[in-house]
Amino acid sequence: MDDAEIRQILDQYHHVAVVGLSPKLNRPSHDVSQFLQQQGFHIVPVHPQADIILGEKVYAHLEDIPFPIDIVDVFRRAEDTPMVAESAVRIGAKVLWLQLGIISEKARSAAESGGLRFIEDRCMKIEYKRLFS
Repeated sequence: MDDAEIRQILDQYHHVAVVGLSPKLNRPSHDVSQFLQQQGFHIVPVHPQADIILGEKVYAHLEDIPFPIDIVDVFRRAEDTPMVAESAVRIGAKVLWLQLGIISEKARSAAESGGLRFIEDRCMKIEYKRLFS
């Protein structure tokens, strides 16, 4: 995906479900999500064992979120991402975004066959800073 497409995604879509958002302050998922909140994104934490993260209600699964999600940002191991992709398709997300170091052809196939745009091995924070600073 080229810079123009990534810029358009970050400019157009603002409801981001973060799968694997950790309540631990020292984790990359927490840092990235906090940064995105500061830029005006609505962060929706998805974590099976937390109640509130970054002041937001936590949902155990994507399918539990009762409102539309634009981007599903994933901080999970590559082998977990195909199931996340299938869930993202089911909830009608627009984009599946796999963070730095996460690459999965199976997730790509599931996302793209479900009509989602797909980004892998990139960080939303890094891309936002690079394209909007």
